[in-house]
Amino acid sequence: MTEQPPKIEFPSLYPIKVIMVHQAERSEAQIEDVLVAVHDHAEPVDRRKLKLNPSRQGSYVSVSLEIMATGEPQLKALHQSLLALPYVKLVL
Repeated sequence: MTEQPPKIEFPSLYPIKVIMVHQAERSEAQIEDVLVAVHDHAEPVDRRKLKLNPSRQGSYVSVSLEIMATGEPQLKALHQSLLALPYVKLVL
């Protein structure tokens, strides 16, 4: 059996998109919560590099960012931390 090369070479820049329910009165707090969760598992993210994209009807917002990924365990832990936030619906 031949060994498969890894799908991702680590460390590498890794894009993450967090889709969450948009709560206008808490939008800054929601983004801050996402950044805190990311910082628990990776280097701090420059807020200026965040990309926010509201849904057509404004019910959801996606937050796109990049981290320096060090391995699959880090990515799994980050994914779980982000999904633990009550308004996060999907992490890509």
